[in-house]
Amino acid sequence: MIFSHARAKTLNPARSRFQTGVDNFAIPVHETVINVTALCNCHPNENVTMTITARIADITKLSVDAIVNAANSSLLGGGGVDGAIHRAAGPELVMACRMLQGCKTGEAKVTPGFKLPAKFVIHTVGPVWQDGTKGEPELLAQCYVNSLRRAAEIKAETIAFPAISTGIYRFPKPLAAEIAVNTVRAALNAPREIIFCCFDEENLALYNALQ
Repeated sequence: MIFSHARAKTLNPARSRFQTGVDNFAIPVHETVINVTALCNCHPNENVTMTITARIADITKLSVDAIVNAANSSLLGGGGVDGAIHRAAGPELVMACRMLQGCKTGEAKVTPGFKLPAKFVIHTVGPVWQDGTKGEPELLAQCYVNSLRRAAEIKAETIAFPAISTGIYRFPKPLAAEIAVNTVRAALNAPREIIFCCFDEENLALYNALQ
């Protein structure tokens, strides 16, 4: 298990889609193990399960195959989680990002993780919220879809997402959480372990409400 003090248990999918845990606290972290073939099309021809969790954690310290960076279109670093990932990865990350020549909203590109525990960083550019009528929900969904596509290309089995676009881009947090969870559930080729990495209790509660 990636989470050293996690204890997985199988729950009834009709009652609970996933549960939440808090990282770095002296309490058990519970994960709901979901039968993928019953709830999504991730691995329709395999007898596998997919674990989806939401937890409070520092995404730059997660030992997963890939973390997702809520980047800006330049991919050269910024504030919030973007800046934190660049600082933790070291100067090699911005050098690699320069080679990618930017990224359009809704798309995703990959670099190595460099000094991060994660092997790869998947950079995606979320939409800036205006009034919800400019295609913002669809663009945010595409961030998750394209990030999962890049994850499949690098054969990532574990991936962690931040709450894309909910910082300075002002996307409403409840709607963003709903889009994130629904898009992952509908994915055709998702990793076997997906973490929604929450910044605080407020965001964690939003994912918990989607059980």
